[in-house]
Amino acid sequence: MVLITSGLCAYGQSQVMVMEIKAEIDPRMNRYVELALEHAVETEADYVVIEMDTYGGAVTDAKDIVERILNYEKPVWVFINKDAASAGALISLACDSIYMAPGSNIGAATVVTGDGTAAPDKYQSYMRSTMRSLAEEKGRDPRIAEGMVDESIEIDSVSKAGQVITFSTNEAIANGFCEGKVSSIEEVLERNGVTDYELDTYQLSQTEKVISIFLNPFVSGILILVIVGGIWFELQTPGVGFPILAAGIALVLYFVPYYLNGLAENWEIIAFFLGIVLIMLEIFVIPGFGIAGIAGIFLTVGSLVLVMLNNDTFDFTFVPFEDVFIAVSVTLAGMLGSVAVLFIGGVRLTNTKVFTRIALTDTMSRTEGYTSNFKKTSMVGLKGTAYTILRPSGKVLIEGELYDAYTRGDYIDREQKIVVLSDEGTSLKVKIDE
Repeated sequence: MVLITSGLCAYGQSQVMVMEIKAEIDPRMNRYVELALEHAVETEADYVVIEMDTYGGAVTDAKDIVERILNYEKPVWVFINKDAASAGALISLACDSIYMAPGSNIGAATVVTGDGTAAPDKYQSYMRSTMRSLAEEKGRDPRIAEGMVDESIEIDSVSKAGQVITFSTNEAIANGFCEGKVSSIEEVLERNGVTDYELDTYQLSQTEKVISIFLNPFVSGILILVIVGGIWFELQTPGVGFPILAAGIALVLYFVPYYLNGLAENWEIIAFFLGIVLIMLEIFVIPGFGIAGIAGIFLTVGSLVLVMLNNDTFDFTFVPFEDVFIAVSVTLAGMLGSVAVLFIGGVRLTNTKVFTRIALTDTMSRTEGYTSNFKKTSMVGLKGTAYTILRPSGKVLIEGELYDAYTRGDYIDREQKIVVLSDEGTSLKVKIDE
């Protein structure tokens, strides 16, 4: 009797969990396998069956998956339903048993770069070593496993020099790389004497499905727009509150999904916030626009791009150019979009009823009797010296008292003579006394 369900098994039945590797091996698949095996532990599955159909993907993520399979204490069987190429072959060799559907293939595990060319020998050597080690661990011919990576290996009656090994179902059986030809998972279980069981096909939770939505480049671009626009709008109108709140929420929705899926590294997130700090220092503390501001922009933009790429600390060997292009385009589009929204939509926003409820829009003009001059007597025309450099703001010394001051844009060096042009507000407007 076979029950297909997602609940707990009845007493005496074997619990079989099925997970599907039917897409590119990347950080998303890596996380899927991690969650699936955690689910298998929680449900106390007796067996795990992987249904596979993949042309491969990132070696780093495949290696993580392999380690998780090897560390799983219960039997793990793979059912290759069409293809187990490259990283898919690597993962298959980590399983306790391999079964293949008619017309399926396994092999062709040569490591390639992002543009599809063969990777340098150091990567090939690592792959050969890993394939050989897994084959030895599972009782398979390690030389053949190496031949799936290295085209220079020639094995009598198996492969010729210049061709990497790729086995059909019958060839894999003949050479000990497949336990049998089957047409379904049920046949896999039958061959292993599992007859009374409950089949649990693992599916991502709704939360994980929602998280995956935010990995879409289009959604990432919108989030970048909100992040940049919110921060800039808050700097222009401090105290409003909701722009920085929107930026904060967008930041969480941008970084968290990439972090959970293994794309965003800690240092990339730190680089983003460091960039924001440098930009704010340039705006509010350091006069002019120099190294801090440029470095801040570079770190901010760079981190937003890197978060979307599966790079290994600036190693882009296995990152397709298309992914780099998309990441850069999405980031720049989001930032330019935020500028457009600020210029076009900013004015309209300030005229809405919602904005007037949360922001102070009243104007206290001089004609109505309001003034920002807190000084009891006029200081216009008084002379003194620059106590600090004014570029354009700083401090001046007048009649033994220090005052905040600013110029019309001129540079005034320390101890130069100055004269007060205006004393409205909390700072004096001065110029060089000629």
